[in-house]
Amino acid sequence: MSPQNNNLYLNPSQTSTQPLFKQVCVVGLGLIGASLAQAIKDKGLSARIVAVDRHIPSIDEAIEQGLLDKGSDTLLDAVAGSDLIVVAIPVQAVPAIFADIKAAMDIGLIATDCMITDVCSTKVNIIEAATQVFATSSNDMPTGFVPAHPIAGAENSGYHARRSDLFSHHSVIICELMTTDAIAIARLKQLWEAVGASVMSMDAERHDKILAHTSHLPHLLAFNLVEQLASHDDNLDMFRYAAGGFRDFTRIAASDPKMWHDIFNANKGAVVSALDEYSDYLQQLRHLIINNDSTALMGLLGRAQAARRHFDHMLASTPYTDTSAMSASYIISPSQTLTGTIAIPGDKSISHRSIMLGSLATGVTKVTGFLEGEDALATLQAFRDMGVTIEGPDKGELTIHGVGMQGLKPSKTPLYMGNSGTSMRLLSGILAAQKFDSVLIGDTSLNKRPMERIAAPLRQMGAVIQSTGTSGTAPLSITGRDKAGTPLEGIHYDMPVASAQVKSCLLLAGLWADGTTTVTQPEISRDHTERMLSAFGYPVVVEGNRISVEGGGQLTGGDIAVPADISSAAFFMVAAAISKDSELTLSQVGINPTRTGIIDILKLMQADITLSNETHIGGEPVADITIRSSNLQGINIPEHLVPLAIDEFPVLFVAASCAQGRTVLTGAKELRVKESDRIAVMAEGLQALGVNCTVTDDGMIIEGQNVDGHNNDKAVFGGGHIVSHHDHRIAMSFAVASLRASEQITIEGVETVNTSFPGFAELATQIGMNIEVQSGAVQSGDDNA
Repeated sequence: MSPQNNNLYLNPSQTSTQPLFKQVCVVGLGLIGASLAQAIKDKGLSARIVAVDRHIPSIDEAIEQGLLDKGSDTLLDAVAGSDLIVVAIPVQAVPAIFADIKAAMDIGLIATDCMITDVCSTKVNIIEAATQVFATSSNDMPTGFVPAHPIAGAENSGYHARRSDLFSHHSVIICELMTTDAIAIARLKQLWEAVGASVMSMDAERHDKILAHTSHLPHLLAFNLVEQLASHDDNLDMFRYAAGGFRDFTRIAASDPKMWHDIFNANKGAVVSALDEYSDYLQQLRHLIINNDSTALMGLLGRAQAARRHFDHMLASTPYTDTSAMSASYIISPSQTLTGTIAIPGDKSISHRSIMLGSLATGVTKVTGFLEGEDALATLQAFRDMGVTIEGPDKGELTIHGVGMQGLKPSKTPLYMGNSGTSMRLLSGILAAQKFDSVLIGDTSLNKRPMERIAAPLRQMGAVIQSTGTSGTAPLSITGRDKAGTPLEGIHYDMPVASAQVKSCLLLAGLWADGTTTVTQPEISRDHTERMLSAFGYPVVVEGNRISVEGGGQLTGGDIAVPADISSAAFFMVAAAISKDSELTLSQVGINPTRTGIIDILKLMQADITLSNETHIGGEPVADITIRSSNLQGINIPEHLVPLAIDEFPVLFVAASCAQGRTVLTGAKELRVKESDRIAVMAEGLQALGVNCTVTDDGMIIEGQNVDGHNNDKAVFGGGHIVSHHDHRIAMSFAVASLRASEQITIEGVETVNTSFPGFAELATQIGMNIEVQSGAVQSGDDNA
């Protein structure tokens, strides 16, 4: 790069006053070339813009409209003085333009280090063409040559279809070459980012293979389907009665045939390979329909539907709900009284396990009451990715066609767990015993949470599992038993801390292990895994705090009814207890004795709670829970109750703030490694609302604000702004606090409430709370053409 051109590589603070380039030459004023020229003009990224196009009327119009400073149908007449050339013409015309560019360099119209890039949909052939023209025996490839491809387009083409925002919120792929100067790559990235695109790097061969599947094949099929229908004698009726699906699918067949003819030929090998693979899938689909294989057909269609919804999350490793910009908030005005009878969504822990064990069972498992929250859906998608046919969910109902203990198939992509620690930790136990390799990934929040607590004991069983970084977090890479050479071995593991997730992970791994796997826990933790294993016919031995399974058994499918989630019910239990003149009944809530710590603690605080209509659903005890306004008392929370209420402490901190006297929590260090550090985050929020609380290493001391023992008719909290750190339980807990607030409370980052309690705000409003949900704008763009 010449010194003169180097001076034009600007940092972002300079681009507002000085253009990035002296002169940009755009070759081809079609949709992409004209749109980029317009964006460069609008953003002031080049002092001059010139263009080359065989259609002189477009050149004349662009000059008249002030878009171009100069134009011609011949490159040598327009290119002089350019420091960037953008080739935006059909791929088969590119070699001739490269020859013209070399000629311009040879006669000194442009510098030999002038930047050259393209926007073509294939890359290998573009690089080969450049090599044939530029890399002669006496010359190397130009150091300014940077192949690129913007993944953007529109139905209409040509100069008049140009849009300066065409590339906004779209991706641009750059294929970096060994011969390219790093400054040239940086400047091109800066240009594309300045017009609103996101830039990524990719090898040229991989680019062509991926684009063959995701862009070239869909266009080929769209052209072919329109041609197929047009060839019918009754084609007029076919097109007249074509529904929206046909129009949506074939929209891209309106694209430029010459351009796509060139692309299909230029990327022939990858396109034919993609077409062959597609043909194989069509034959499989034909076979399923001919043979009335309803289960397999439903599985294929269900997996495709779920994968389509799941694409963004799988590819970007982002949460199901975007937390990067705090895209949703609660604005809550104080209210005082709650009344009514409500149904709480299904238990998240049981929903997870119903998918896992139903998939591993022989026969069909039908699930009712399934929680359609983000976490449980992550587990469902993972098993679909491993070949399990799952129908639904439809209003909480699922039908799982189990594949048996040896029937899981390797996923073609990393298994994405979203924000669900339960999914990642329990699945690790299952996958550690499979024959195939697996990779487990999560969103940004989950990838910060500790995974060595399950990886270390799994390694003692013989698992080959790799966590990430010095902290031992996700992603997790698990080597299949075929490579490891031996099955897992049963162990006796003494858990240092009571954790249902760690216990369940090891017990699930033990189903495939040689011998007996025994887990001893220091305190009782939730036992849904043990109960559900028994419900599926797998023997489990429970001796106090010791739980054992023998490897080599089988699971048998059946019906699973998921009760209402007591962790979700906890928010309304506390809400009714701290509010004035309230009475609330929660229907058929699970009261598994390993989960009722919330009830036990509230009763110790003198809450008015009664249980009625006690029965069993799917092996789990349930009851109606009625809560009335209560004068809560501060207590020292017994440590043996901590594991039984570990998820409910955020809202219990709110209850303690409304009590008379001091509440002390110890032995709860586990709270620091949840979706957030729930001790620190809750203390931060409580203090912001005026509560006197002190953080300890393993808990918190809260000075209750009900100093006069009044009957819930005085404000405890002030108003304020709460940052939930995208922790669903933090968000819902401070929503409950609004019942005793003096002013409005705003809670940011509440979109993750959907992980465990979809419909929380609506249900809360139904019984008397005043929650307004504000969502951020979602931007979308056109598909690649």
